[in-house]
Amino acid sequence: MKIAVDAMGGDNGSKVVVTAVKQFLIEFPGVEVVVFGDKNELEQLTSLCQVIDAPETVPMEAGALEVIRMKNSSMCVALKTMKEQQFDAVVSAGSTGGYLAAATLILKLIPGVRRAALVTSFPTKLKDKKLVVLDIGANNENSPEELVQFAEMGRTYHQSLYNSDNPKTYLLSNGTEAHKGSPVGQAAYKLLLETQFPNFCGNMEARDALTGEADILVTDGYTGNVFLKSSEGIAKLMSAMIKDNFKKNLWTKLGYLHVAKGFKEMSTTMNYKTTGGAMLLGVNGVVVKAHGNSDVYGFTNALRVAKTMVERRVVETIKEMVKRGQ
Repeated sequence: MKIAVDAMGGDNGSKVVVTAVKQFLIEFPGVEVVVFGDKNELEQLTSLCQVIDAPETVPMEAGALEVIRMKNSSMCVALKTMKEQQFDAVVSAGSTGGYLAAATLILKLIPGVRRAALVTSFPTKLKDKKLVVLDIGANNENSPEELVQFAEMGRTYHQSLYNSDNPKTYLLSNGTEAHKGSPVGQAAYKLLLETQFPNFCGNMEARDALTGEADILVTDGYTGNVFLKSSEGIAKLMSAMIKDNFKKNLWTKLGYLHVAKGFKEMSTTMNYKTTGGAMLLGVNGVVVKAHGNSDVYGFTNALRVAKTMVERRVVETIKEMVKRGQ
């Protein structure tokens, strides 16, 4: 297995990537990792893996055209090398918009795929059960037909990752009734019913998304990204409020000792960094987007996500699914 790593562009710099790659290689010595970035900042990795000098960094605010013009950037060189040398996966914490656009243009969409979708797993109320949500930001707007294909790719992703037989699929909406939702959502609802999509269970409101009832939640990229950021924000807010309340006085601090284990488990469950990153479904290759503010823990998990996606043959399975539907 070969994984390309863009070491530049994340909020916390290349030091995070260096430490994360070290930890990952200790855990998985059989995986070949090739790191792209400023060789002066990556010296510690030269004895462990191949380092390719590509010091130009794509700014976080960079758009698709700007990224493509930056041919010598670590991001573009990593993607081009992945395609030319047939690497299995690529991981970056750089500009989301630039990375997804460059990945789509360089690696190309799988034939038959209308739009690529960014997918990730969310924690739920049920222990060890995850909710797969897509699209969470690869697109600003989508058609009903694209949402149907997101449902198909999400189902394939869920079955490959969690070995599920018949996952429950819902559309994210502002009400559970069939007539609720945006015009695009309502049209997608009808298409899913007409095509008798396996185990399509209707609409679901955002407040019920993390109860554990749904396995897959389908939405357009704009709404999905708002859902993602809102969920992360609420998790951070709740964590901070709980900590502040337990720090009020001696009695609250003593009380914390009795419930510390439970709160630690809850904190771990709700920590988005445990997921590591999101995968861009629909392109020719495993493309993992790590969080822009990834720390060592988060980026190491993003590398693990890439490895798992390659092992579970997610890209190949989606290709087979699309081919059957043509």
